[in-house]
Amino acid sequence: MKESNKISVKTRNSGDKGEAGLIPAVLYGAKRKSTPLFVSKDAFEKLYKEAGESTLIALDIDDKKDKASVLIYEIQRHPLTGDVMHADFFEPNLKEEVEAEVPLNFIGEAPAVKEFEGTLVKNMYTVNVKALPQNLPHDFEVNVEKLKTLDDVFTVDDLQIPKDVEILHEGGTAIAMISRPENVEEELEKPIEEGEEPEVVGEKEKEEKEEETKEEKEEETKEEEKKEE
Repeated sequence: MKESNKISVKTRNSGDKGEAGLIPAVLYGAKRKSTPLFVSKDAFEKLYKEAGESTLIALDIDDKKDKASVLIYEIQRHPLTGDVMHADFFEPNLKEEVEAEVPLNFIGEAPAVKEFEGTLVKNMYTVNVKALPQNLPHDFEVNVEKLKTLDDVFTVDDLQIPKDVEILHEGGTAIAMISRPENVEEELEKPIEEGEEPEVVGEKEKEEKEEETKEEKEEETKEEEKKEE
């Protein structure tokens, strides 16, 4: 566990609003009773950026009177400001595997974007894995420099997966690919071949209707002439 992946918290009583700069949190686990906490908003924001939700962090409780190895399980943000308003810390059993979402870190530039004017399409931003809590990776790198042609695809099989981590996706699942450039302008610039005219939607049906009406009128005229005779 990195030295930076540590944070101090203190227990709080029900109804305690705490001090400025603190946000409410809760700690729970299979072998721990749910415990209300306070944590520094600034310290938590910094830790969350570094650790995310798939890295074990060390929780120092009440000036190291208690300790816990936890995962940041869930956070709640203010709908307007985006500031963290509440955090959940989960203490897993370090001897049992857990499932977690691990973020994908896209790096490099895809040659196909520059050379063939394609567009990089990201199909996934996280992947689901299963591992012991202490073996959960912080992220997986997706080096898009592999995408050299319009047909290249970066799949789950291309990820560097540690042997003690199980990936919960099919190997051929596409993570990133190149979308072909639009050819609308090229199609419009193509010359119309002799004798070929663009079809107007509804024009054919209109002509058929007019022909049917003409035939009906001719039949009516013939019937009138027969009656007069």
